[in-house]
Amino acid sequence: MPKNLKYKEEFERLLEETLNTHGHMCPGQVLGVRMSLLGLDLIDIHDPKGVDRKKFIVYVEIDRCGTDAIHTVTGCTLGKRSLKFVDFGKMAATFVHLETGKAVRVLALEASRHKAKNYFPDIEDKYKCQLEAYKVMPDEELFEWKNVTVDIPDEDMPGRPIRRVQCETCGEYVQDKRDITLNGKLLCKACAGEAYYK
Repeated sequence: MPKNLKYKEEFERLLEETLNTHGHMCPGQVLGVRMSLLGLDLIDIHDPKGVDRKKFIVYVEIDRCGTDAIHTVTGCTLGKRSLKFVDFGKMAATFVHLETGKAVRVLALEASRHKAKNYFPDIEDKYKCQLEAYKVMPDEELFEWKNVTVDIPDEDMPGRPIRRVQCETCGEYVQDKRDITLNGKLLCKACAGEAYYK
């Protein structure tokens, strides 16, 4: 973790802010804040909730604690279409600069769970130990990151819907090319057999 005072103050402020979103402090919150600060820095976003707020998108790969922290730090939301959820079940996120195309995927390393004990050997509770260790461990021990390419289709970009059609079976409206043509009929995903509900 960078040791400059400004970074430390910003980190602590953001970590405190995650309590409002997530409701409690846990190791995942610390990882999410650290991951966000690293990812944003790597794609050259320095004011995510201010002048840079429309310049990037974040893809999160897990619906766990860290995602709430990522939302808090970046200001990205599903409603603004700047936060994308891809259900890979991995504590990872990809930060994409929309103007430059630069994209970086940051993955939390499994080994960091075990290395936490090296930092706070006197803390017996493994979650409390991880929580404190994740605050001070260097980025290289917490994360692996690499430059990637993300091709974002027009229908996934923030902004107004580019298309809105009516399902020919249920009559519900579908936006942003989420419809399916099946046997010559324009259908929503549910009517095409992909419903998550019965």
